[in-house]
Amino acid sequence: MIKKILTIVLIMVMAGAVTDVAGATKKKVKLNRAKTTNVAKPKKDKAEAKTSRKEFIVISKKDLNLKVYTERGGDTVLLAKFPVCLSKNKGNKERSGDMKTPESPAGKPFKITQIQDASTWKHDFKDGRGSILAYGHWFLRLLTPGHSGIGIHGSTNNESSVPGRASEGCIRLLDSDIITLKEKYAYVGMPVIIKAENQGLFQWETRVKSGNQ
Repeated sequence: MIKKILTIVLIMVMAGAVTDVAGATKKKVKLNRAKTTNVAKPKKDKAEAKTSRKEFIVISKKDLNLKVYTERGGDTVLLAKFPVCLSKNKGNKERSGDMKTPESPAGKPFKITQIQDASTWKHDFKDGRGSILAYGHWFLRLLTPGHSGIGIHGSTNNESSVPGRASEGCIRLLDSDIITLKEKYAYVGMPVIIKAENQGLFQWETRVKSGNQ
């Protein structure tokens, strides 16, 4: 009789342990589900979301122009063309203050890293005019390894220099053109190719189609 009672008690204890384990397991599963539910899904920032865009810029020192191209239907298409003012001195930029515009290494375009409102920015060109508005409405800052402060911008108080060679290293556009470039085409991450002095058209440029076609 005692053996039967002990056997029944043992069975009940074991059943309770199984129940506790099962309950603990359910709680753990619920907890894991809660943790999974509360994990925020990664969101792409604006810059990352625009990496699928295909527009790019080519700047010619020889022809003093900036062209915006895109890939469309397997073709390279010309979207826009603007006159530019480049550095006073010719050649590839070597150091700060040499008054030269940097040239892109072969196969390694520069990129736009920031699009900044420059409508209130001033600069002293040491020409007797003092500190004056000089950058148009927008400054498209470029990543140019080895050099800083280079960008594409407007030419407030210097529009007569476009096209020409008069800047300290940046690429100047007419104020109206920098607005068009920013509003229609420019984006963070946009590739920018700056050709070497006297470099003509790339082979692929001879086959470019007009964006109006």
